[in-house]
Amino acid sequence: MGVPFRQQMRVAGYIAKQKLARRKRYPLVLMLEPLFRCNLACAGCGKIDYPAPILNRRLTPEECWQAAEECGAPMVAIPGGEPLIHKEIGEIVRGLVARKFYVSLCTNALLLQKKLDLFEPSPYLFFSVHLDGLKPHHDKAVCQDGVFEKAVAAIKAAQDRGFKVNVNATIFDGYPADELADFLDFATDLGVGISISPGFAYERAPDQAHFLNRRRTKEFFRDVWRIGKDRERTEGARKWNLSHSPVFLDFLLGNQEMLCTPWGMPTRNVFGWQKPCYLLGEGYANTFSELMETTEWERYGTGAYEKCADCMAHCGYEPTAANIAFGSPLKLLRLALKGLATDRPMAPEIDLAQARAPEEHHERLVSEEMERIKREKAA
Repeated sequence: MGVPFRQQMRVAGYIAKQKLARRKRYPLVLMLEPLFRCNLACAGCGKIDYPAPILNRRLTPEECWQAAEECGAPMVAIPGGEPLIHKEIGEIVRGLVARKFYVSLCTNALLLQKKLDLFEPSPYLFFSVHLDGLKPHHDKAVCQDGVFEKAVAAIKAAQDRGFKVNVNATIFDGYPADELADFLDFATDLGVGISISPGFAYERAPDQAHFLNRRRTKEFFRDVWRIGKDRERTEGARKWNLSHSPVFLDFLLGNQEMLCTPWGMPTRNVFGWQKPCYLLGEGYANTFSELMETTEWERYGTGAYEKCADCMAHCGYEPTAANIAFGSPLKLLRLALKGLATDRPMAPEIDLAQARAPEEHHERLVSEEMERIKREKAA
């Protein structure tokens, strides 16, 4: 798969230390959002629906470094918003790399070529470019023509400068399986790692009609994998360069059921430490320790909360997959040797009957943040 061996060993060693210390909950990746503002307005995004005073807020480099050290996870993903808008993003990344964190800088790549001089190639840094398929699908997803060509040009420019590049694709309902297979072929030939995630509904996203549910997700990805296997067999096509654990992909195809691990990728943003996960904001803690100790984790996840019913996103399930792989290396080996099944009966679905009703927190949290901004200005 597309994750460097050195990074895999670092993560495995980190997990081993947590197991030896008998820690039940620990993070693997810090989701660090230094701002919410973006230079696109994608229909499936729920991160930009805030008043201007909140969109104008930024985490300082010192706050970013402190969050990474406080969390202690070996990897830091920097989504947003669009991180390259942040005037101090180069300093933020340099400080994280100097502290030996593996950094994934997420970007729509519109500013990437212009900003490349802010960064230096490093085994601890790679760019994760938002690319939701080939041109028609991507430009439709980001609601702007021409973005696909700019992103691909920026990827090639970064590669020419010696940077490692990954692409991150969110897949929405209505995407033909053969066209996603075409995209995976294209991205593999482009020489990038590929992360994919089924579209999970952000509460505030303008387009709520095209998010995938769990059953459709599994059937869809089985179709995609069948196409990939057929192309390998008949056309000699390359295997896709996917940056995922085989255990997560096995789950994505419905061959096993898992519960999410929301604390595996905790989020620090301009509000604080987000409860319970990157995709749901239902409260905030002032410190990482407070997040871990006060969040009622058992109240979230598929089967526990209606908002989580359809979620199969990698940010919740890759930490679960990592834990399974560490505890069952033979299972991981079997998947690596035999590949992913696309025709056996699917694992039973999680029972949703007892899931608690959804709660609305967005307006309250926005109001509280606006009041905090007013107090800070007054002071």
